[in-house]
Amino acid sequence: MDRQMGTLVSAVLVDPREKYPKPPYKRQTQEWPGLASKMEPKPDHGETSYKGSGRLIGRKALITGGDSGIGRAAIAYAREGADVAINYYPSEEDDAREVIGLIQNEGRKAAGIPGDLRDEAFCKALVNQAVSVLGGLDIIISNAGRQQTAASLEEVSTEEFDATMKTNIYAPFWIIKAALPHLQPGSVIIATTSEQAYDPSPDLYAYAQTKAATMNFVKSLGKMLGEKGIRVNGVAPGPVWTPLQISGGSPMERVENFGSKTPLGRAGQPAELASIYVQLAAEDASYANGQIYGSSGGAGQP
Repeated sequence: MDRQMGTLVSAVLVDPREKYPKPPYKRQTQEWPGLASKMEPKPDHGETSYKGSGRLIGRKALITGGDSGIGRAAIAYAREGADVAINYYPSEEDDAREVIGLIQNEGRKAAGIPGDLRDEAFCKALVNQAVSVLGGLDIIISNAGRQQTAASLEEVSTEEFDATMKTNIYAPFWIIKAALPHLQPGSVIIATTSEQAYDPSPDLYAYAQTKAATMNFVKSLGKMLGEKGIRVNGVAPGPVWTPLQISGGSPMERVENFGSKTPLGRAGQPAELASIYVQLAAEDASYANGQIYGSSGGAGQP
């Protein structure tokens, strides 16, 4: 129930099947890595729908891939009281500027740090710059990912395989390692894995491997860093409407019917996952460590 002018008002029930657009979606394609602002329909990242309640006041977060998709949990973090630095690929500047503006509108510090996560030197510099601008660091969301569909193994080049591994596996390793000296007890690391870690699609050979590895590094680091008072958890989304899909991550027939096979009959929206990332970073989730939280509309695991 909500309180309005001293009166208790019952919450309105919303059918989750009808809350957001359902397939078929328009066939569309963009050059990698894609822009959310050019998608049809445009994803909901919580720009107007997410309401904060001060759960992360004073926290300092670094979010990779924070310009669009699930990484726009940056908006929710700011509305919960956190200062936020986002990393993004240089061609995503337009989306990033929008996010930075939304963070600043909440009266929070915001930093946009463009660069290629496949570069170890940049990953180290990213952490140092985030610490400098925010005045510290106690939340890391390792979210940026590369996903490219390929109908056969022969179509996966060594260059593409290497780019996927460096973006999805090497970059979190480099970033977390560089950040550890700055993380005090009570700090949090959150990684984005995927239903692909549990039920891989045949056309996502490289991506699915990295998401299984992400799931395992969450569990391993949770054990390693739990002894230092640092919690590590992961989120495993199902089909979520983001630029990842329309910039080479899914074939066009799958884009058109994206999410149609879930029990809810549609793709998820980034806004529907933001509260999970908030919860995992919040102090009242202090016993959650080494866990994977799913959000897949009833399909997939966990």
